Amino acid sequence: MSKAGHVVSFIIFLVVVVFLAIVGYVAYSIAHDVGHKTRQKLEKKNVSFSREGMKVGVHERSAEHEEDAAQSVITKIWNSSSWPGYQSRMGWGQGKKTPAATPGVEKRNPYSRQ
Repeated sequence: MSKAGHVVSFIIFLVVVVFLAIVGYVAYSIAHDVGHKTRQKLEKKNVSFSREGMKVGVHERSAEHEEDAAQSVITKIWNSSSWPGYQSRMGWGQGKKTPAATPGVEKRNPYSRQ
């Protein structure tokens, strides 16, 4: 009877060890796949990993592209600006001013629906 008890406990021990080995292998394979897919996605965005560390690639922008971006910002600022109290020293734009013709003076209720 004693030998049968040892055999049963040995079989239970083997089942537990095999179960833990399978769970460990599945966890390792999932972690490896996630790491591999993450590395591929980052390499598409010019980020690479090596033993020395991480390297980030920078997209090159030409001087012409920088000038176009700056000009676009300046144009947007100029178009959205207004000087309601501005009066020219030369007398430009001094025609009849009606409250409806003056930009920015019109008062509206932003919560009313029209």
